[in-house]
Amino acid sequence: MAVPDYQSLMRPLLEAVQDGTTHVMREVASHVAATLGLSDSDLQELLPSGKQTIYKNRIGWAKTYLTKAQVLATETRGTVKITTRGQELLARIPGRIVQRDLEIYPEFMAFKAAGQSQTTQTATPAPDDIPSVTSPEEQLATLYSQLLSSLADELLSQVMQISPQQFERLVVEVLVSMGYGGSVRDAGQALGRSGDNGIDGMIKQDPLGLDRVYLQAKKWQNTVHSPEIRTFAGSLTYHRASKGVFLTTSSFSEGAKQTAAQIGNIILIDGHMLASLMIDYGVGVLTRETYKIRRVDSEYFEEL
Repeated sequence: MAVPDYQSLMRPLLEAVQDGTTHVMREVASHVAATLGLSDSDLQELLPSGKQTIYKNRIGWAKTYLTKAQVLATETRGTVKITTRGQELLARIPGRIVQRDLEIYPEFMAFKAAGQSQTTQTATPAPDDIPSVTSPEEQLATLYSQLLSSLADELLSQVMQISPQQFERLVVEVLVSMGYGGSVRDAGQALGRSGDNGIDGMIKQDPLGLDRVYLQAKKWQNTVHSPEIRTFAGSLTYHRASKGVFLTTSSFSEGAKQTAAQIGNIILIDGHMLASLMIDYGVGVLTRETYKIRRVDSEYFEEL
């Protein structure tokens, strides 16, 4: 089964500690996962950031909200204990416990109000009767992913408006930005002239130029098929090149992908991957805002 949302983890978390004794949170999390029948693959699924598992993030937020409502207490680092308020909540709510159930507690409402005061007055708040099913970090990751997707589409639209010669230089700049050879002037060479036998550019694989990667750049809207890949492979053979990169603003057919895999020395980069690389390596984009997500350093306070 998929990892439940953080609200669906509130009741199992409270039930796991309802005996009233102090429990180690790590052990509680494992117990809840086993109770819910989560598989190893479920527990290993990562957030979009790739820095934390979804389960750890969601049960962490469930604990945070329950603690802010004072239905859970943390007497020492890494432990949890149910409070009298928590016992009453379990008895009062027979089924799933959600964020709305915590809003009867003034401490939780103060915590919620403090968070809302950080938003802009022009922002449109979500209706109170539609509680979020994802944690704040997941919501931020989703918004970031949407921004990147929109930026990638806009980038690809801009790329489609430049000339084929400009596109050839662009792909060289992207590869140089990835660390091939050092600089565009020294490492990349846009060819794209008659007599180049199907090669649009080349780039040094290392700063000394001991090995070269040849490029084929197609500013197309139509799908690239197997014949184009085989033609490029023949061009590599003509130039005695051991490696090639075929880039296009469109996409590759399954046959083209299989052909490249069989040949073995050709890397395919379609329009979406090219846009992603441009974003990742800062080609054709500007950084407008930078946000840092911080968390408490518990070890710092322990060493004071």
